[in-house]
Amino acid sequence: MSSFLSRRRVLATGAGAALGLGALGATATPAAASPAASPAASRRAAGTEETRTLDELYQAALAEGGKLAIYAGGDTPTQQDATKAAFRKRFPDIDLTLIVDYSKYHDVRVDNQFATGSLVPDVVQLQTLQDFTRWNELGRLLRYKPAGFAKVHDAFKDPHGAWVAIGAIGFSFLYDVAAAGADAPRTPLDLTDPKWKGEIASSYPHDDDAVLYLFTLYAEQYGWDWVAALAAQDVRFARGSNSPGEAVFGGQKTIGIGTAGSLAAPASSPAKWVVADGHPFMAWGQRAAILKQAKNPTAAKLYLNWQLSTAQQQSSFNGWSVRTDVTPAAGLKPIWEYPNAHIDGFPRFMADRAQVERWKQTFVLYFGEVKGDPTPGSLGLHPGA
Repeated sequence: MSSFLSRRRVLATGAGAALGLGALGATATPAAASPAASPAASRRAAGTEETRTLDELYQAALAEGGKLAIYAGGDTPTQQDATKAAFRKRFPDIDLTLIVDYSKYHDVRVDNQFATGSLVPDVVQLQTLQDFTRWNELGRLLRYKPAGFAKVHDAFKDPHGAWVAIGAIGFSFLYDVAAAGADAPRTPLDLTDPKWKGEIASSYPHDDDAVLYLFTLYAEQYGWDWVAALAAQDVRFARGSNSPGEAVFGGQKTIGIGTAGSLAAPASSPAKWVVADGHPFMAWGQRAAILKQAKNPTAAKLYLNWQLSTAQQQSSFNGWSVRTDVTPAAGLKPIWEYPNAHIDGFPRFMADRAQVERWKQTFVLYFGEVKGDPTPGSLGLHPGA
């Protein structure tokens, strides 16, 4: 099982993973070890990597109380079911609560919980990269380096351990192999061919910042005439980055834009997710952090260590890993070796919120206002409490 989605689910159902993003800053100073502290505890306090095994952390988490609460970015209430099932299988006595919502709702929810002294999650894993920078500067993140931290690519971690990416996700477009036939779209430029009018589904770029960045890259490379031509294609827009894949795999549309997928899909897959040399797609490391006020910090550390373990990284749904010592599946290159993935550009984009708002409102002019209820539901102020 993947930490995000099972490989089977991605390849068989096409449900995209819109899972959430973070950054850097000044955090709290680690607590000094007491004179009676063990050498291992002293090293951890000094900022070195975790030395305890998963089983040792598991026992320590049980002694702490055996509970763990996670807020995860995503599109549907069940999108993290594979994560929950895999974690519970490995650590059956941990009482895990994992709540999925759009990252842009989880982040302000956490802010409000800080403001009202009612914090619920121990761990946040979100697409809103700028929040990790801000929370780090406010001293709200626990500096901690899980085992294997040194092997995580530099773009996917705060050097002091305030946050670390636990998985790599890419957004592009995909198409129904049978329905598209021999004239299937090979690059984003092909999406404006009139023959695809009425055959395209997309997630709203002005509702999800990762999709927004993808459309921004398209606009910057192909120009506003391309955006206008796409707007004339009678695209069916919907909330949730899972929606384009579901429309394609469900036989409703031939093409889906703004969704996750895998270049490691077998030839027998009914849909193909496209990354073309010289043409943009976007990818990021899904960042996770332990909140300094977490009620269950040891269980939170267990979770991060489990997510970064070699076994979990090797089972990623798309074949990519955040670790430099894990070989990608099916002959893929590491995600940071795809220059058209723009893994460095997305954090910069997310940090400039005024720019993000300008892009959002510009796409409203082309594609109309966002319509529809949030796909995870309306969860209120304290889900999981």
